Amino acid sequence: MIVLLIVFVGILNCYSGFSQEKITSKAAEKGNYILAGEEFSAQNILSAYQMQEKYRTLKPGDSLNITFMGEVNEVCQNKGCWMKLNLENGEEVMVKFKDYSFFVPKDIQNKTVIVKGMAYVSELSVEEQRHYAEDAGKSADEINKINSPQKTLSFEAEGVKIIK
Repeated sequence: MIVLLIVFVGILNCYSGFSQEKITSKAAEKGNYILAGEEFSAQNILSAYQMQEKYRTLKPGDSLNITFMGEVNEVCQNKGCWMKLNLENGEEVMVKFKDYSFFVPKDIQNKTVIVKGMAYVSELSVEEQRHYAEDAGKSADEINKINSPQKTLSFEAEGVKIIK
């Protein structure tokens, strides 16, 4: 009996996570989103967990054209010219926008977004990291603690759908 209960709870947990992704994808398909950049199809969307797995296989110089969904952790408070998305393991993806041709609203922290574009791994210089920390409103003390290049999971978005 206990085994059946454990199996049932496990299936229920898997289903509830899947259904949330499906609900969010359906919302995007029905136009319940704010678009930044180019319009794109809300199909074949990877979850943050699936995207995390894709990033594990990338080396500097590799890239993937892909669409994935994630939660916004941080946004440039200067212009909305970049954002950071959460992955399942606590890592973040630094998202910039193709050709600096569009921005996102500065108030979308903790919102779910779907991004389409190019995933790649890069290295951020100390200067770039300090610039982004300044844009994010970090203190001078926090900015001064940045003193070495950092491997970064990066994404160049062609389009962003911010789910309402």
